[in-house]
Amino acid sequence: MMLRRDFLAASAALALSATAGPAMAQSCKAWPQWQAFVQHHIQSDGRVVDQSVANQQSTSEGQSYGMFFALVANDREQFARLWRWSRDNLGAGSDRLPAWQWGKRDNGSYGVLDPNSASDADLWFAYALLEAGRLWRMLDYQKAGMALLAQIKDKEITDLPKLGAMLLPGPEGFALANETWRLNPSYLPLPLLRKLARVDAAGPWNALIGTAQQLIRSSSPQGYVPDWAAYQAVQGFMPDEQTRGIGSYDAIRTYLWAGMTDDGDPLAQAWRNSLQGMARHVAANGAPPEKVDTVSGAAEGKGPVGFSAGLLPYLRSLKLDAALKGQQQLVQEQWSKSSDQGYYNSVLMLFGWGWEQGQYRFAADGDLQPSWLSCMK
Repeated sequence: MMLRRDFLAASAALALSATAGPAMAQSCKAWPQWQAFVQHHIQSDGRVVDQSVANQQSTSEGQSYGMFFALVANDREQFARLWRWSRDNLGAGSDRLPAWQWGKRDNGSYGVLDPNSASDADLWFAYALLEAGRLWRMLDYQKAGMALLAQIKDKEITDLPKLGAMLLPGPEGFALANETWRLNPSYLPLPLLRKLARVDAAGPWNALIGTAQQLIRSSSPQGYVPDWAAYQAVQGFMPDEQTRGIGSYDAIRTYLWAGMTDDGDPLAQAWRNSLQGMARHVAANGAPPEKVDTVSGAAEGKGPVGFSAGLLPYLRSLKLDAALKGQQQLVQEQWSKSSDQGYYNSVLMLFGWGWEQGQYRFAADGDLQPSWLSCMK
């Protein structure tokens, strides 16, 4: 198995030279939301900064998302900077997976705040590297993605009794007492799992697809998915003790991933059908709730603009045209007021609104289909 230090070293020269490719329009249409994200949230050295928190944190999530968006935008230079910063600061040249949180310490210095990794970010890192390798024909990115995948399999995937393969949210802190595990449904985008199952056919990815579907179906009794769920060997899936079945800022991504899944995926419709409580709420109320008790179905508040943006692919996949139009209008109105909607809202806009604008698609086999590919034909 190639260790973390190997793929960090293997990609060092690549990250410095990746900008040498020919200049190319980012897509057939401009992507102003990406340009605004770069302006407001990415430093010149490739660090994605969340200014909404006091420690001015950067997360592995933000870095991995940034790399995905840079690939969608055909922005090789930004992709290289994002990966270089992530490798140098979150990886620290060691064998471990990227630390999930980096920022300002109590003594005023900057560095890793929590060395635990976040498996959703690790999946997005691996996917972005693998697809950059394929689309830009850069073998070193592909090698780095496969090396990271080996680390994910080794440290973040486990076999749960009476269930099978499952992605833990991180290597530490999610296996509890009494054969209980904390899980996060939004950490399992189906298109990414399809891709990983193809590039690593001997890996656990196909099995993980099946258990991920069980997690989403079983944890969403009212058609709303929770931020966190628990699994116990005796009782199976149950509400998470800490968050008590609430669905909010994490959960919104699960609807997003379901909507972006290609209609040709054999599980696409079943995945979406498990989540239709959210679709019914938006159709009846004109906006998504900020929080939902997924056990009772009781909803609370109005979600921020990022929630509306994140639901665009989902509402389109269900052909809910009136609800879709209403959320489109909400997103466009907020964007017209400010190009900076904050880190997380901006991320959800890039994912959901970017998909709606046609900046990219996922094929049924998990391949990324950025719009700039068609510009080259």
